[in-house]
Amino acid sequence: MAATPACPPSVRDLAYPAGSLVLLTGLPGAGKSTLLDRLYGLRGDETGPVAAGGAQVIDSRQSRAWWAPRLSSLPVRLRTPVVHTTHMARIVRALLAGHAVVAHSRGTWPHILYGLAWIARLNGTGLHLIMLDVEPKTAREGQVTRGRVVAGPLFARHCRRWRTLVARARTGALPPAASVTILDRPAADLLRAIRFDAP
Repeated sequence: MAATPACPPSVRDLAYPAGSLVLLTGLPGAGKSTLLDRLYGLRGDETGPVAAGGAQVIDSRQSRAWWAPRLSSLPVRLRTPVVHTTHMARIVRALLAGHAVVAHSRGTWPHILYGLAWIARLNGTGLHLIMLDVEPKTAREGQVTRGRVVAGPLFARHCRRWRTLVARARTGALPPAASVTILDRPAADLLRAIRFDAP
């Protein structure tokens, strides 16, 4: 596994093997969806994966939007597991169909990383992480801006798990990933493309 520190501003294009899973991770509110919007022209109201840049681009908002009219009567705590399961299933389905995938993930649950890495390996490819590493205050401000604020105790757990994952990534001790790129906010703002090599 290759791990990088917070990327210098000169890193503007990231390239991966054909058919790979690139997982964009970070705290809730870190700017993952914003980055996908900018790189792939997403509007935020899509209800399914979007084919762009040689990959299937899968954001959890797509599953949330698809379920919204169907589960509007349920409280958020009951809708969230359904949305998350749908999001993960779409990632797995796209991988098994042979697509390169760029997907959004909170990235603070190790079992999710291990599971997706296992599926990617079964498919003859690998899991590559792009970690958006921002301060919890910045992530909290992002939650307020988008209008979905994570409850305090849950956000605190996300922050603890995130700190552990970033520390492991910086020392090269994150086994599930074939590669890791850690971006701070200025570096993420300069990223202009995620590319996949021709098969």
